[in-house]
Amino acid sequence: MPTSHPASSRALSRALFHPVTGPRPATEIIQQIRELIHGQRLKADDRLPPERDLAEQFGVSRNSVRQALRSLEEQGLLAIRKGATGGAFIQGGGAVAVPTLMSDLFSLGAIRPQDLTEVRVLIGVEVVRLACQRCTEEDIDRLEDNVSAAEEAVKTGELERRTQLNLEFHKMLARMSGNSLLMAITDGVVTITKQFVDRIGRTPTSYVMPFRRRLLKLLRARDADGAAAEMRRHLLQQQKLYLKAAANLEASGPH
Repeated sequence: MPTSHPASSRALSRALFHPVTGPRPATEIIQQIRELIHGQRLKADDRLPPERDLAEQFGVSRNSVRQALRSLEEQGLLAIRKGATGGAFIQGGGAVAVPTLMSDLFSLGAIRPQDLTEVRVLIGVEVVRLACQRCTEEDIDRLEDNVSAAEEAVKTGELERRTQLNLEFHKMLARMSGNSLLMAITDGVVTITKQFVDRIGRTPTSYVMPFRRRLLKLLRARDADGAAAEMRRHLLQQQKLYLKAAANLEASGPH
């Protein structure tokens, strides 16, 4: 969860922004702000001036400013907060644009099922290896709580809750790795995995909970190679099931 410190936000110089002149003002505003972020002249938690001031500085209507800010928020570069201490803040601490971009690419067919399942194996194996090396006992305890909750959801037939817990399991492992880029990529992979599973329908899952219990034991033993091998076997098994289901769906044609 991003932390807001409005009172201590840096005062931004008016010289940062200059009037836009082209036919698409919102696009030019977005480009200016992105360039300032890339050049590190705008940093995480910086608060942009109010809409009225931005409209004056850019020489455009407040509607154009609002459109640009909304687009930047959707891209994960801004956080719009309400209230007296709110405003438009440069987003820090979470590459939320990655899942959105990957979801769009998957929906458009640019990411194929084969691409997704291959990346799940490559990323998943290295995530669990790093997680095993870097996590704390408290991290493993929380992961075990997730597994126990998922097992209970299986018993009570709460399929949607089980699915959410299963996906969160992989996000938790990524956080345990301590690598922010792996966390962002894993979030994206988890997002499109959910889309993919929704599309192909249910596949056999009886092997999932036993795998997770075995993985927990390997994590507690700090056996990074063993944990990585266990994850690889699991994800390759899922890859086979997922691609078979996708092929069957494609063979059945549109409904």
